[in-house]
This record gives sequence, structure tokens and C-alpha cells, in this order.
Amino acid sequence: MGTKISIPVVAIVTLILVLCGVIFWGIFAGGHLTLLLWQKWAILIFLFTLVIGVIGPLSGVGGGVIFVGLGMAILPFHVDFIRGAGLVAALTTSLNSAPHFTKKGLSSMKVVAPLVVVSTIFSVVGGIVGLWVSNTFPQGSSYVKISLGVVLLLMLVALGTSKNVEYPKVKKNDKLSEILGIRGSWYEPTLNQVVEYRVTNLPIAMVIFAGVGFIAGMFGLGAGWANVPILNLVMGVPLKASVATSMLILAINDSASLWVYLANGAVLPLIVVPTVLGIGIGSRIGSRLAVRTKPKVIKYLVIGLIGISAIVNILQGLMGIGWINI
Repeated sequence: MGTKISIPVVAIVTLILVLCGVIFWGIFAGGHLTLLLWQKWAILIFLFTLVIGVIGPLSGVGGGVIFVGLGMAILPFHVDFIRGAGLVAALTTSLNSAPHFTKKGLSSMKVVAPLVVVSTIFSVVGGIVGLWVSNTFPQGSSYVKISLGVVLLLMLVALGTSKNVEYPKVKKNDKLSEILGIRGSWYEPTLNQVVEYRVTNLPIAMVIFAGVGFIAGMFGLGAGWANVPILNLVMGVPLKASVATSMLILAINDSASLWVYLANGAVLPLIVVPTVLGIGIGSRIGSRLAVRTKPKVIKYLVIGLIGISAIVNILQGLMGIGWINI
């Protein structure tokens, strides 16, 4: 049976898109409003990220990932500013969620601690390498776009092939997890009981988290799309706890890598402020809509947008280094 999309959800999303279109037309085409150029761009970015914020929770794909992918492809700003804003957007989302999850016991610091040490170090290294590439080489921005396109394509493969398990069965801890005493538990109201779990494959997960942290720092991407499958499928953390733990890891990782961009002047208020407002407001609307329905059509649409963004970024990068001429 196909997934039903409720009429209120369609109506609200359509209304938001229509209002954004009308405001966009009034600012850029109507000619009736006399605004400075930076004011027009601030409003446009706000509308752009508002739509991203709404469809992000509905699709299950982070708004920061959509913003960085589409932003690099269509916005006329330097890639460093887009990545810096992407990190701020991801950090804003995780900081809003992590305290609540931690209070409920869903985020276990015993699970987070060994993973976040590795991923934070590599996310800082990734940020340094990303800024070095884009500013050292003559076509550095083009190299970054090509790399981002490849990462987005790999992300689509991961999103399309991974199947999360709500309550994985872990027969025994690995030796490192046993030594560190890594276990977790929380009260699950839907089951009316305390769910206890233990983890496995910690050394393998730490290696994978190092790579994910590097990618997140280099491209300004929130890494929830990778964190959750690793925690759930590799380590055996229950799905609900995986999402919560991922948010806490992102809050720490993104805070560290953001300082690299901030110290190098890559956090531009003109982009960051409307981005935080747009994704913040949009995600609240989207999360409330997601409670009523989870339309697969929107998820496939977003995956399609990420795929298009990947192709456009790769083509723009290849054009930038002179390999193709379109």
C-alpha cells in the first residue's frame, strides 16, 4: 500500500512555496520594493533555507546537507562561506535536540566519548584541509566542488542501501567496549519498560567515524546521514538511541570544526543569520508535519535534488579546472 499524503500537509507545503515565490517575485522582479542588494540576498537566502528546513524533517535528510549541496551549486558565494553556513545550520539543529535527548537518557556519554574524540580531531583536520585546498590552489574551489559532488553521490548510495534496525541484537561486547564498560539504557514509553543495550565493533566504528568527521569538517556537512547507520548497523545501538547519540556527537564535532572556519573569516553573517533563521523556523514546521505523515514522495524528491546537486557541482568543478567546456 502506498504512503498517503494528508491534504493539510500538501496544503501547508504548497502555501509556503507560493508565499516564497510571491515574495521572491516582489523583491527581484516586481521592482516595487527599493532594497539594497545585500538585503535582497538576505531575504532570498532566508526563503531558500525556510523551504529546505520544512522538507528536511519530512524527508529524513538533514537540512544542512541539502543547503550545502544546493548552495554550492546555485548560490554565487565562495564555497568557504557556504560550508561555514552549513556547519552553523547543522550545529543549530543538533544543539536544539541534543539537550532534550540527553535529559531523556537516549544519548549515552559512554557511547559518545570514544567516538567523539576521534571524530572531533578529524573534523578539525578536515576543516583545515578544506580551507587550505580552496585558498592555496588556483582552482581550489573547483576541486572542493568536485569532491563534494562525489561525496554526495556516495551519500545517496548509503541512503538508498542502508536499512536501519529498531532494536539490533548484540550477542556480546567487543574487547574494547567491555574494558570501557560501554552500555546504555533508557525508559521507552511505547514499550513501558527500560531498554538496555550494549555495543560491539567499537574499533571499527572509531575508524569509520574518523573518516566521517573529516568529510563533515571539510565540506561543512552535518554527518547524521552517516552517524546513525554506523551506530545502528555497525555498533548495534538501537535506532532511537542512535539518532539521539548522533545529535550529541554532531553538537561537539561541529562546534570544534566551526572554529576553524570562524578563525579564517569563512563565517559570513549575511549568509549565516538568514540560514539559521530559515532552517530553524522551517525545521519546526517540518517536524510538526512529519508527526502526521511521512510522505515518501518528498523523500525521493530530496534525494533527487541531492543527486542533481552532486552532478552540477561535479560539472562546475570540471569546468573550473578546464577539463570540460559547456
